Amino acid sequence: MVRLNIFLLLAVVICSLAVVTSQHKARKIFQALEAEQEHARQLEVEFGQLQLELSTWGTAPRIEKIAREKLKMRAPETGHMITATPTGGLPQ
Repeated sequence: MVRLNIFLLLAVVICSLAVVTSQHKARKIFQALEAEQEHARQLEVEFGQLQLELSTWGTAPRIEKIAREKLKMRAPETGHMITATPTGGLPQ
């Protein structure tokens, strides 16, 4: 009977240590999950900011300003313009 009690006590101690260990691991994993979710939120905010910045970089006035200032381009004179007319296509 004493051996059975010692065996049961040892089983209880081992099970309780396993429970404590598994709870500790679960808490560590949960903390890592929360940290990654926070990082994902920060990346989403940064992505939104980059999309906004990209939309401002591609605006027509900015492109025109760069073309005039850096590339020394200018609008063609009316006499030098050629208009293209579509040929074929769908009947109207």
